[in-house]
Amino acid sequence: MNAFIKSIAVAMLCLLLLPVAVQAKDLVPVGQVVGLELQSGTVTIEDFDTQMGAAAKEAGLRLGDVLVKINGKNIHCSEDVRQALKQSTGTVRITVKRGNKTENCTVKPQITADGPKLGLYLRQGVTGIGTVTWYDPETGDFGALGHGVNSSDGGLLPITGGNAYSAKVVTVKKGMSGKPGQLVGSVENADPAGTLRKNTAQGVFGKAQRPWEKPTMQVAEIGEVKTGKATILSTVDGKGVREYSVEILKIYPKSRQSGRNLLLRVTDPELLQITGGIVQGMSGSPIIQDGKLVGAVTHVLVNDPTTGYGIFIENMLDAAA
Repeated sequence: MNAFIKSIAVAMLCLLLLPVAVQAKDLVPVGQVVGLELQSGTVTIEDFDTQMGAAAKEAGLRLGDVLVKINGKNIHCSEDVRQALKQSTGTVRITVKRGNKTENCTVKPQITADGPKLGLYLRQGVTGIGTVTWYDPETGDFGALGHGVNSSDGGLLPITGGNAYSAKVVTVKKGMSGKPGQLVGSVENADPAGTLRKNTAQGVFGKAQRPWEKPTMQVAEIGEVKTGKATILSTVDGKGVREYSVEILKIYPKSRQSGRNLLLRVTDPELLQITGGIVQGMSGSPIIQDGKLVGAVTHVLVNDPTTGYGIFIENMLDAAA
């Protein structure tokens, strides 16, 4: 009897150790361009007001300076700046981070009907434009970019939150050899389309406030991806999301976590005419092959804008979990 029980236990253990095939849920391949605002607890000088900003500029403040303190009060958001100025009398002492150095200056704010002002246009965290790769209609989760957003020092930007906004493409700077192109967009709605919760090397992830109501598609396993014809979904003009032809030239191991799992070449004549190939802002464009979602566009080769890289969708989903 003991031998029989032991054999049953061994058999059950073997079953537990066997790999179990998990069917990934179907997702919506989106391809919609969005404005991204990643909040990092930093406030950066974006520009100077022509009139009110003259004193700040003369005091030594520069574009790109990160505000650290005003009169000893730590600055993490624009509201901190407003409160620090409100409590000040006369001049204020400002500490900024400039590269790897800390600088101090003294500025006399301009007194206005809305309170003291420095005449600065401030940016919280990092803003930019990118493309949404996938949306899960069951959970409301979404993923974009297929790569991370870095801080000014080159490392992955730690975020405290953020928002995604519906956007449209205004103009396209066509890519050329040695000079990557760019989608120039504008936000269509001040109400966020989604909130951001995670910035990873494999993409930016969040929760949608409004659904992308499109058909779902099966997610491909890495073993199903092959070299050859494929398509991408992108927004590169005012006509909305469209499908363009590409070719997968080479497949790299899943262990490459830099967003370079697939080598791609744009073959679609219309896309080549509009953008010259892959341009900034197209990062996150879903890659589709044989009716399945296989990955997302991530990078362009600087010396050949028709060619770039993509990430396996599986790597994006692993990072989003």
